[in-house]
Amino acid sequence: MPTTAPSPDPSAPSGQGGTSFADATASDSALRRFLHGLPGVDTVGLEARAASLGTRSIKTTAKAYAIDLAISMIDLTTLEGADTPGKVRALAAKAVNPDPTDRTAPRTAAVCVYPDMAATAAAALAGSGVKVASVATAFPAGRAALEVKLADVRDAVAAGADEIDMVIDRGAFLSGRYLKVHEEIVAVKAECGSARLKVIFETGELSTYDNIRRASWLGMLAGADFIKTSTGKVGTNATPANTLLMLEAVRDFREQTGVQIGVKPAGGIRTSKDAIKFLVLVNETAGEDWLDNHWFRFGASSLLNDLLMQRQKLSTGRYSGPDYVTVD
Repeated sequence: MPTTAPSPDPSAPSGQGGTSFADATASDSALRRFLHGLPGVDTVGLEARAASLGTRSIKTTAKAYAIDLAISMIDLTTLEGADTPGKVRALAAKAVNPDPTDRTAPRTAAVCVYPDMAATAAAALAGSGVKVASVATAFPAGRAALEVKLADVRDAVAAGADEIDMVIDRGAFLSGRYLKVHEEIVAVKAECGSARLKVIFETGELSTYDNIRRASWLGMLAGADFIKTSTGKVGTNATPANTLLMLEAVRDFREQTGVQIGVKPAGGIRTSKDAIKFLVLVNETAGEDWLDNHWFRFGASSLLNDLLMQRQKLSTGRYSGPDYVTVD
């Protein structure tokens, strides 16, 4: 299902490995023309392909590899009002050593917390290789002035965050103020410094697949290092179909610009079976280059528990049940 973007002005300067879209973001009207010029999404075709890929079966050896790969891609997350330093330190310990009975279990990619817990996470994870991710920009609603959002980012980065997960202004996006959304992402990216930026669309609030495609291109044009489905705080979060659509977008963006962007589905992915379905989507849509935690993440917490249970079953032949793992 090709999703090639409209060709930009040929007089625009070339970027790394391909096309520059500078003209597309030169004004609000230019950005609107570009985003609304993207091919419309075939809803039936998209959902049918996502469902078809979800039926793929893999052999036991491949399943063992996929489970370890999925563990290594998790952003182990706690984003609750009742979070405490003790809970964050316990989560960090689990990220570094997910299975105390089996030291061969891979570490997770990151621990994701609110900015006020970033310093605690950074201290607990120091030297481990596990990244500190922090939500920012008035997560999850994003209803704050830009100055407040940027201060949120500065605080998280200063506290030791390696990655920032920002939310877009969905109100601005849905009312067609695309340049405002673009400029906010650009400003947040500049505030991140060396920290990588994940841009959250909250796909459950965008209503249509066409909007998800537009948001994907908008985020990439603004400099996102990752595009992310959801906050996990609304009813509809990551689905195979919306993730497939975002994977098509990053694939097409790299083909045209030479720039690779990561994808992070978040919310509602709880079982090994679900995680493996998403990995199949990655492999069959974007390709093997994205099968690495530098380019693909799961935003989850309970998913890790099921992956560890299935991992033990594969290695021992016994299913220990939920008491085998710690409850987050």
